[in-house]
Amino acid sequence: MSEDEDFLRSYDPGAFPPFGVTVDMVLLTVRDGAFSVLLVERDTHPYRGKLALPGGFVAADEDLDSAAVRRLERETGVRRTGAHVEQLGAYGAPDRDPRMRVVSVAYLVFAPDLPAPVPGERTRSVAWVPVSEVNGDALAFDHGQVLAAGIERARAKLEYTPLAAAFVGESFTVADLRHVYEAVWGGALDPRNFHRKVTGTPGFLVPVGRPAPVGPEGGRPAALFKLGDATSLRPAMLRPGASVPTA
Repeated sequence: MSEDEDFLRSYDPGAFPPFGVTVDMVLLTVRDGAFSVLLVERDTHPYRGKLALPGGFVAADEDLDSAAVRRLERETGVRRTGAHVEQLGAYGAPDRDPRMRVVSVAYLVFAPDLPAPVPGERTRSVAWVPVSEVNGDALAFDHGQVLAAGIERARAKLEYTPLAAAFVGESFTVADLRHVYEAVWGGALDPRNFHRKVTGTPGFLVPVGRPAPVGPEGGRPAALFKLGDATSLRPAMLRPGASVPTA
């Protein structure tokens, strides 16, 4: 008998405590000019009636990324190709879930102006909520901690990567992009300085070659751009009040 066969014969699943793995989704977008997160109102225990991040248990036959994509599509109807998705971190405090020991792998999602969501199973309601109005201490589980980490990751990524474009459509104006930075960072930016920075950063923006439609107020049409091939921004787009790191 091989060592593996001997192990299988002696292995007793009941000798180990119950253990679960979940995925939690920090879904961020900009709606009506506000940096917003998707929250659900739970309709089951524990924390029934509490607001929480969308998510759930990983099925026995799926990996973490597949579970995250399944939740993304179920909660928002957005396909994986229409959003930026990345792992945010793992959360495993022994008492984070009163049902049993549960480790959650959190995912961060950026997507442009996502539609109004429809409540899924085991949720009373679901809504986009401006992050400035969320009381993290009132969220279920440790989701306040998860959300805070997601917000900070998003704000930092806008400094050093071109991911601000994940909050706008395929083509956009410089003003559209500036409104994303202002919403995520929570402050106004000088339009001229911003235009000079983003158009002068190599590989960030590429002209589409046509202007944006003129709105009802008229005026000179703005140029349209699309995301270039840059994977990092040099120099960085630092947040107001941030200092440039020194060597």
